[in-house]
Amino acid sequence: MASRAASAHPNKKYAIGLARAFGGAIIFGLPNLMTMEMWFLGFYLDRTRLVLFLLVNFAILVGLSRFSGFEETASVKEDLLDALAAYGVGVIASAATLAVFGILLPGMSLGEIVGKIAVQSVPASFGAIIARRQMGDKTDGEKDDEHDVAERRGAYGWQLFLMVAGALFLAFNLAPTEEMILIGFKMSPWHGIALVLLSVLILHAFVYGVGFAGQEQPPEGSGFWRLLISYTIAGYGIALLVSLYVLWTFGRLDGADLTQIASITGVLAFPSAVGAAIARLVV
Repeated sequence: MASRAASAHPNKKYAIGLARAFGGAIIFGLPNLMTMEMWFLGFYLDRTRLVLFLLVNFAILVGLSRFSGFEETASVKEDLLDALAAYGVGVIASAATLAVFGILLPGMSLGEIVGKIAVQSVPASFGAIIARRQMGDKTDGEKDDEHDVAERRGAYGWQLFLMVAGALFLAFNLAPTEEMILIGFKMSPWHGIALVLLSVLILHAFVYGVGFAGQEQPPEGSGFWRLLISYTIAGYGIALLVSLYVLWTFGRLDGADLTQIASITGVLAFPSAVGAAIARLVV
């Protein structure tokens, strides 16, 4: 009886983690699930670019599993299983919600249905993988895990990875909108310079300056300039690269000249920089 109860406990814990994951998937995915531009994106998006983006998203989920999964992981295999579970939750939650909204209809082609679900599963899977840390209770069994996570977060490479994850999430939510192109068109070069400076300032302040819960502690012996260059400027560089990649994925740069590309990328890099900072605070 004792061994049976012991084996049932991990299963129950994992089931609770899955339930939280569905909650996280709905919360993070809902803004996109109720956005018309995202519905059409699944229909016309180039399939090669979509598949590549899904692979990138899955790699991000594997990495996030080391910080927040359905259970504590200690190997790449366990991280892969956690990422598969999170992606599965994202797919199921997205498909069910789109069906209830009447967005998925029997007369649609299989390609359109799969495309719409695939696009929506990206933010939903992100919400699923971080649900345990954001929605779970802090039990005694998780205290050691918190210590391990803190050690991982202290590594420079992992901090940059978290910036990539946060930038990708927010960039994904905004890149398909027409407003990114409109704002870039309306801005002057001076507006662009001001936006870059504002992005860098906000990124640095969110992570090190204003005392948010979960705010990073500066590495021992790090002065202002080292933090600015190694973390803030590097983080903004990540935001720019992620923005450029996401815009290319969604075809927003097709036919644009270098000036337009720079302008649109700079606009999207603003929320991407915010996402890079927030990810380090909440994951």
